[in-house]
Amino acid sequence: MPNTPAAPTAICFDLDDTLIDDLAASSTGLRAVMERLGHPDFGAARSLWDVQTEISFGSYLRGRLSLEQQRRERIRALAVQAGHADIADQHCDDLYRLYLDAHRSAWQLFPDTIPSLNTLASAGYRLAVVTNGIEALQHAKLQALELTPYFHAVVCADTAGTGKPDPRIFHTAAQRLGVDPTSCWHVGDQIQADGVGAVAARMHPVMVDRRGQQRFESVSTITSLDDLLRMVGLPSAVPAAGPL
Repeated sequence: MPNTPAAPTAICFDLDDTLIDDLAASSTGLRAVMERLGHPDFGAARSLWDVQTEISFGSYLRGRLSLEQQRRERIRALAVQAGHADIADQHCDDLYRLYLDAHRSAWQLFPDTIPSLNTLASAGYRLAVVTNGIEALQHAKLQALELTPYFHAVVCADTAGTGKPDPRIFHTAAQRLGVDPTSCWHVGDQIQADGVGAVAARMHPVMVDRRGQQRFESVSTITSLDDLLRMVGLPSAVPAAGPL
C-alpha cells in the first residue's frame, strides 16, 4: 500500500458496492428480467449487463442519452441476447420497472458499513456521499437503509450537473462539507470514476476491493472499511472474537 498521507478532516464515499452491496441487488433485478425474457444464462447476462450499463449510463452522464433512453438500451441488449430482436419502448420500460422493484427488494449494507460510519462520525469526521447514481434512487437507498443521518452532504451526478470522474462533482462535495479538497479522502470501488476522479480533484483516493478481484497499482487499497479506520488511526469497528 502506498504511503498514507496526513489524516483527512473529511471523507467522501461512493455508495454502490462501497457502502451498499449493489452487485447482489442488481443480480436480483437482472434475474427477474431474465425470467420474464426467458433468458437461460446468468453468466452471459451479467457480463452483457455490466458492459452495456457502462456504455449506456456513461452516455447518459455525458448528456448523449436521456435517463429513459439509457435504460431502454440496456434492456434491449439483454432482450436481443435472449432472442428477442424487436422490443417496443413500453415493453422496455415495463421490464426496467420490474428490474427496479426486484433491485429494491434486495438492498443491503455491507456488514462493516454502519459500525465504521459510527466510528468515523464519533471521531468528528465530516462525511459525504459522492455518487453517479440517480438522486431520487440514491436518497431512497440511504433512507431505507438508515444511512442518511451519517452524511453532511450527498452529491449525485444528475443534480450536480456532472459525474465522476469530473473533478467538479468532488469539489461540490468539498464545498458542501466546508473543507478544502486536499483535506478530503474519497473511498470508492471504481478506479476511473473514484480513483482518477479523486486525484484530479486533489483528494486522496482510497480504493475498496471487497471481493479481492481487482488490482489497483500505486493507490491506497483496502478490503473493508475496517481497514480505512486503521488508516486514519481509529480502533477497529469489528468486535474482537471471544474465547473459544
